Amino acid sequence: MAIEIKRKKTSPIQVGNVKVGGKAPISVQSMTNTQTLDVQSTVEQIHRLEKAGCEIIRVAVPDMESAKALAEIRKNISIPLIADIHFDYKLALASIKAGAEGLRINPGNIGGRRKIKSIIDAAKDSEVSIRIGVNAGSLEKDLLKKHGHPTAQAMVESALRHIELFHELDFTRIKISIKASDVLKTVEAYRLLSRKTRHPLHVGITEAGSLYSGTVKSALGIGMLLAEGIGDTLRVSLTRDPVEEVRVGYDILKALNIRRVGPEIISCPTCGRCNIQLFDIVDEVEKALLTRTLPIKIAIMGCVVNGPGEAKEADIGIAGGNGMGILFSKGKVIKKFPQDQLVDELIKEIEKQERKLSHP
Repeated sequence: MAIEIKRKKTSPIQVGNVKVGGKAPISVQSMTNTQTLDVQSTVEQIHRLEKAGCEIIRVAVPDMESAKALAEIRKNISIPLIADIHFDYKLALASIKAGAEGLRINPGNIGGRRKIKSIIDAAKDSEVSIRIGVNAGSLEKDLLKKHGHPTAQAMVESALRHIELFHELDFTRIKISIKASDVLKTVEAYRLLSRKTRHPLHVGITEAGSLYSGTVKSALGIGMLLAEGIGDTLRVSLTRDPVEEVRVGYDILKALNIRRVGPEIISCPTCGRCNIQLFDIVDEVEKALLTRTLPIKIAIMGCVVNGPGEAKEADIGIAGGNGMGILFSKGKVIKKFPQDQLVDELIKEIEKQERKLSHP
């Protein structure tokens, strides 16, 4: 029997057409790395992210021209558009006017109460949500002086300060993030904050790093929090094509049996019995499945003798060796063929299963 994670109940909000918090599925987000002014490149990247399963997208808005470009971007995408704002509250107002469905701001660098109120008033009128984003690297000076350095407690104090201000201004359509590049500090901060608020939490490890190290840090930090029931949305921050962020995000959710969107691949680590190019086969299959949405478990094994037995829980699997390939399901062989047809036969079977699902 699978272990079920008991998720903390938070107050739901609406981010465009995506519900966040409450009983809504944990959503996977990302951020473009194109120049927002380059509308064509930005839209093309968002379309690739949509195909990969991205559910909410954030774009940088460093200047007024970028804010105005959001209007054309919004027309050409399907998922909610979030404007990432720093320092200038006028950029937030212009982004809302251009059609952004959400803002990400750090109130600490926006300015005084008057500027925050003007953003909130505009957000109320347009039913825009706001993410209060607290980062260890940009805490207020008085909190750094009080705590000595950006501790988890300092980050939480900053977040609670901003939440209180938003409540005073009668605005509750908010979610909170409280990130550091340090995994344990981030986890501690989210644990503390989760005890003090019922607003939805957006979880992640900021500036996590490259594909390899960033995936490890994100899987640890985000995974620890999700396993404790903390988190309503997530973003994996990688120095990489943002499509990889979405893939890793869903892999974390699959590993915890929280959400299954798209295929899950299991494969053997190889040993002396393996006499096929398993690394290349797995890479080829992963690329072929990038836009597949069928939630099935796929096994890719390097030994026709033990492969099916070791992957009995897989919905579909392939194994090869000594020139022969086999296709199996739930541990039972259903087809044999030449080894060089392994990937083709697997993809054909996946497509067959997709057709069955769409035409039951």
